[in-house]
Amino acid sequence: MSGVQVLTVAAGEGDQRLDRWFRRRFPHVSQGRIEKMCRKGEVRVDGGRVKPATRIEEGQEVRIPPLPDEAAPAPKPQAPRVSDADTKMIQAAVLYRDDHIIALNKPPGLPSQGGSKQTRHVDGLAEALRFGLEEKPRLVHRLDKDTSGVLIMARTRAVAKALTDAFRARDARKIYWAVVAGVPSPRRGTVKWGLVKAPGHGGQGEGEKMLCVHPSEIDSTPGAKRAVTDYAVVQNLGSRAAWVALEPVTGRTHQLRAHMAEMGHPIVGDGKYGGSGQENLGDGWGAMLGGDISRKLHLHARTLSLTHPVTRKPLTFTAPLPEHMARSWASLGFDEVEVPDDPFAEDGGWT
Repeated sequence: MSGVQVLTVAAGEGDQRLDRWFRRRFPHVSQGRIEKMCRKGEVRVDGGRVKPATRIEEGQEVRIPPLPDEAAPAPKPQAPRVSDADTKMIQAAVLYRDDHIIALNKPPGLPSQGGSKQTRHVDGLAEALRFGLEEKPRLVHRLDKDTSGVLIMARTRAVAKALTDAFRARDARKIYWAVVAGVPSPRRGTVKWGLVKAPGHGGQGEGEKMLCVHPSEIDSTPGAKRAVTDYAVVQNLGSRAAWVALEPVTGRTHQLRAHMAEMGHPIVGDGKYGGSGQENLGDGWGAMLGGDISRKLHLHARTLSLTHPVTRKPLTFTAPLPEHMARSWASLGFDEVEVPDDPFAEDGGWT
């Protein structure tokens, strides 16, 4: 048995649960023993009693009671191997990297994280994005499986916290590009419908989707949350379809897809929110335009602007369109050349 120890939470170890910090320092001590020591007051932080879930900060002093001697270390589990093809794919998706962050152009069809029946995802492929660092990069926000575009990852715990805080405080600005059925009118505006989750079917909630709630009914609808989206029509093909820029002021699940469908202009390729029966304020087209236009979702996280969490320099990342959207742009006659950098600026120049 060891003696009583008093350890200081080191730089980079702050803002995490006590039990997680404890297991990293003493991996041979079980979770059950940590919980028991906390209940008995044997583990203390700055002299006070704590729970396993108490969050600790840099510089705090943690009292550690006598612990059993460490057993022979078990073989270190091997990280899941990423195939050569997936390594090549995910590394080719890197738009930017430094010692602190990585920006990816996430391909459509690749989930951000694992879930029901999802075994191949960005979080798992992050093993191929270490680029010499001991830790694999961490996700700090998400994109839907079928949405492509800019996705940011943090390369250290401290940077992950800073970026997570920035996204929560809405200090990061995202602009999406989409093709929608019909042409929204007016050509610029703000959608303020709230969103509430409708239960799906099956054991894992398959088919789950968000329903729009009128702004006047949000407070009286259980589970509803306010959601705000700015939109601007960039170009249009008659009344059939429009290229729109979308800026989510809030970050709700499926917000852009649900809001555009509620307007009567579902995002092209969105089978969940824009079925063929979807009412449309243009010429009645549903979310599948037919012809040469892909049936895949036409929603792309085009740009993301933020302040670098370490250098404090402003950064803007721009992701090229995925192949199916680039083909649709060509088929619909949309031209990127004269598009302003900020479609929501007062002098954006839209016609």
